[in-house]
This record gives sequence, structure tokens and C-alpha cells, in this order.
Amino acid sequence: MVIIFKTIEFLSFLVPVLLAVAFLTLVERKVLGYMQFRKGPNVVGPYGLLQPFADGLKLFIKETLKPSTASPYLFFFSPVLFIFLALTLWSFMPVKTPTINLQLSLLLIIGISSLSVYALLGSGWASNSKYSLLGAIRAVAQTISYEISLGLILLSIIIISSSFNLSYIVNVQEFSWFALSCLPLFFVWFVSTLAETNRAPFDLTEGESEIVSGYNVEYAGGPFALFFIAEYANIIIMNLFSVTLFLGGPSPVNEIFPLNILIIGVKTTFLVLLFLWVRAAYPRFRYDQLMFLTWKSYLPFTIGALCSVIAISILTGTSLPLF
Repeated sequence: MVIIFKTIEFLSFLVPVLLAVAFLTLVERKVLGYMQFRKGPNVVGPYGLLQPFADGLKLFIKETLKPSTASPYLFFFSPVLFIFLALTLWSFMPVKTPTINLQLSLLLIIGISSLSVYALLGSGWASNSKYSLLGAIRAVAQTISYEISLGLILLSIIIISSSFNLSYIVNVQEFSWFALSCLPLFFVWFVSTLAETNRAPFDLTEGESEIVSGYNVEYAGGPFALFFIAEYANIIIMNLFSVTLFLGGPSPVNEIFPLNILIIGVKTTFLVLLFLWVRAAYPRFRYDQLMFLTWKSYLPFTIGALCSVIAISILTGTSLPLF
């Protein structure tokens, strides 16, 4: 009975997530359009509101093609794994009450998000294409490199809040957000999430002038749509994760539920719009610049910040979190 209840609860936020992904594509095209002095989608439906559904329908009814030399099972399993991991992360978000509420939920989120590299590498290798493989290797190297900085920042937040539980981290920020007291860490976190989600200016996996479309260049129809949905779902979940860690998360538990959703929605929307603004304003990095930024700039900074947080915790007598 508990399993059935959890399944219904999971499906209850699956539909809103898919709708949010659909309208995020429309908002992105509208924002980029107006920032480039054009209109964006405005034909299909009033103000172009039906454009995402038309695009989704077009993708899913297109013929699904597979290269003759591609691995038959891994080729189709990779996009399914990618979207499954993206949607699973929503179970841990403390919007009202998380579907999965564990004391070590933060560690489980890190572990599940790290598994996405297997889907990326599997899709590139299974396509049996040099462009796909090169895009997959770039994506994996980029993701793993920036996960180190993200992990060190998370350790600093864990030590400051003395907990691995997301709900407790939200409660700690009731009077002051971590984005105010740890502003440099928040800036590094935000830039690293851009790289983690393969967004501009770090979209090296889709350097059209070099590797066409990256790891998904051989995909079409439904499997390509799964990659597309998972990428945009990751954008929303990463920004919601950023809100939870640095911007106080949802409002306190005793407030009205619709107001709770509105507050966290406004915060998440603000960070998503920052993602779109960065894409419209900055050119793509070179790959050596991408790696230089994380290994020679962000990694020493986050290690220094972690050491400082540990030293302050020891000097002030704050208890460190235990497993």
C-alpha cells in the first residue's frame, strides 16, 4: 500500500514537471528572441503558447532511426536512463513534503546525479559515430570536472548547517540565506551548475562547428525527445536545488501550501532566467578555458573555502555532521 501511495505521489509531480519543461522551452525562445530584437514563437496558439506541444508532437511522431552499426540495446537504453535519473531527483526536493525524505538525502542526490555520465557516455559509444563519441567524452569530462567543485561547495554547506538533510538545511536558513553569508560560494556554485547542465557558455558538447550536435547527433524522434526533456528537467532541478541550498528553499512549513509553492517558484524562475540571460549574453568558451576554469580557479577556491569553514567550525565549537 505504501508503494502504491509513493507511486501516485511521484506521478502527481511528474506531470507538472513535464509541463514546466515544455513551457521553459517556449520562455527560452521568447527571451532570446526579445534580447535579439525579434519576436520568437508567436504563430502556433495565442502568443505561441501551443508551440511546445506542437514541437513535442512532431518529435514523438517522427520515425525513430538507428544507425545500422549502432549497439541495439544500449542505443535506446541510454536516453531512458538519462530521463529516469533526471525525474528521480525530483523525489528529494522539500517543496511540501519530499517523496523520499532521508537523513542522508544530499548524498543520495549527489550519487544519482553522478550516474548521468553513464547515460551520456553510453549514448555516444552506442551510436558508433566519431562525432557522438567525441561529444560524449567531452560531456563526461566536463560533468566530472565540475562535480568536484560542486561537491566541495556542498561539503561547506553541510558543515555550516551540520546536516545532510535538505529539509533541515532549509530550516537553518529561516533568518538568513546562505547566498548572503556565502556569496562567493554561491557565485561559483551558479557558474558550475551552468557547466553541469551543459548550458552556454559551457555547451562544449554541442559545438556545432566542431562536433555537430554532440553525443545525441545520431538520435531522432522519441529518443532525441527524451534527451531534450531530460536536459531541460535538469536545468529546473538544478536551479531548484540552488534555491534550496542558498536561497532559503520553500517558505517555512507552517505557511499556506500555495504560498509556499509561489515563493519557491519565484526564486527558481529568477535563477532560470539568469540561465537564459547568460546564454544570450556570453559566447561559448574554448575547451581549454573550460577546464582551466574548474581545475585552476574553482578547485583551489572551493578547497580553501572548505578549509576555512572547517576551521571556523572548530574554533566556534560547532558540531560537524556525522553519518
